[in-house]
Amino acid sequence: MAKHILYVEDNPNNVLLVQRLVAAEGHQLLVAPDAATGWETAVAHHPDLILMDLHLPGEINGLELTQRLKQQPELQAIPIVALTAHDSVEVETAALAAGCAGFLRKPADLRQIRQTLRTFLNETETAVATQPASQTYTFI
Repeated sequence: MAKHILYVEDNPNNVLLVQRLVAAEGHQLLVAPDAATGWETAVAHHPDLILMDLHLPGEINGLELTQRLKQQPELQAIPIVALTAHDSVEVETAALAAGCAGFLRKPADLRQIRQTLRTFLNETETAVATQPASQTYTFI
């Protein structure tokens, strides 16, 4: 059964890569280019998983949006995974403290993203064909 994944990301190249991966896994991607749109989309659609960039345009960043989403009783159960270029233990700790259930660093390997989708959407490894191990892409 197709799941809905919200990707809060302002870089169209990153969105395109994740969109292709999500479609290949048989799911639907909802995209929000900023925190305000991310909030509206999460409230309206109650996605099965949220992938969250931490550096977003506007007044609210991904950490703040994560905290706000986790404060809403009807949204608390949705797992949020940070997918960010911020590569430090402090940022990872802050993301987990804000409510993220996982943390992926950019550049992310497509295998890592695929495994994250399967883990948080409770799918088995054999549910769909895997991408060749040599294929990696750089996120900006």
